[in-house]
Amino acid sequence: MAKILIVDDEPRIRDLIREHLQYAGFVCEEAGDGGAALAVLAQGGIDLVILDIMMPFMDGMTCLREMRTRKIMTPVIMLTARSEEYDKLAGLEGGADDYVVKPFSPRELVARVKAVLARTMPKPVENSGVFTFGDLVIDTASHSVKVAGQEAPLTPKEFDLLVFLVNNKGIALSREKILQQVWNYDYYGEDRTVDTHIKMLRGHLGPCRKFIVTVWGIGYKFDPEVLS
Repeated sequence: MAKILIVDDEPRIRDLIREHLQYAGFVCEEAGDGGAALAVLAQGGIDLVILDIMMPFMDGMTCLREMRTRKIMTPVIMLTARSEEYDKLAGLEGGADDYVVKPFSPRELVARVKAVLARTMPKPVENSGVFTFGDLVIDTASHSVKVAGQEAPLTPKEFDLLVFLVNNKGIALSREKILQQVWNYDYYGEDRTVDTHIKMLRGHLGPCRKFIVTVWGIGYKFDPEVLS
């Protein structure tokens, strides 16, 4: 049973989210700001964080950056009262896996939680494999990626994106197709979401970034035989 950490400075919002998540079968913990959330995360055992952006003491964006700095790669869904594209992209570039704009539908939030967990919870070993492309090694059993022997600190979403591209090696994939398969068919995303994650993924892959090729007018493809 997955454990969800709800981080929001408004008790009524935490109560609303907890009620719907518990009804859906999840175990919940709560924190009123980013600092308290980091303390809970340091104890381990959290499978997903629902993180509000606007909070006192330590806001959500600062908390998210600190999580990734500490190599806490727990998936994060951001809650924000802002709807501007800049704020959405800032969250995604900071390492968030999804975002929900307030006011939100609790049922939609639960659906987002289930979708993110379905992509990030450990899969059975029999479905795993190791892919090697030059200096790039992808181990789906341990959810790890190494470039020239060094661990690449991918978020769960970046890992899923890379594996999807690898499983469709050589195929030009549209942004819409990537959104449907990596973010799930009911994800209400935008093409820019894919571009943002591709940019972050390339940044982690160093010299192997060249394997992710932009197909102009379509989207992207993984081509390990691309010339330097």
